[in-house]
Amino acid sequence: MSGRIEKLAAFLNDSPNDCFLNHALALEYVKIDDDDNALICFEKNLDFDPNYVATYYHLGKLYERINDPDSAVATYARGMVIARAAGDMHSYNELQGAHEDLVY
Repeated sequence: MSGRIEKLAAFLNDSPNDCFLNHALALEYVKIDDDDNALICFEKNLDFDPNYVATYYHLGKLYERINDPDSAVATYARGMVIARAAGDMHSYNELQGAHEDLVY
């Protein structure tokens, strides 16, 4: 386990529902191809706070990587709804682009 993963895991012991920390930990797992743990962290974020927009794009990309395009499409679509509701058009556009790449 990398030092960054250990540090983030230690911070999460104190703040287990911190979406930023869970997201950062998931991205660290993605970097080392630990898709199972990355998936756990991303899904935990959405369970705790479904309005945490940043998770949708990266979770969708992870689903693509593990060859689950249906889950990726659904994740991008759900993320677009959340991003639009939050007024986050930058994230919306990223999610829309990723969604269209899979659907069209």
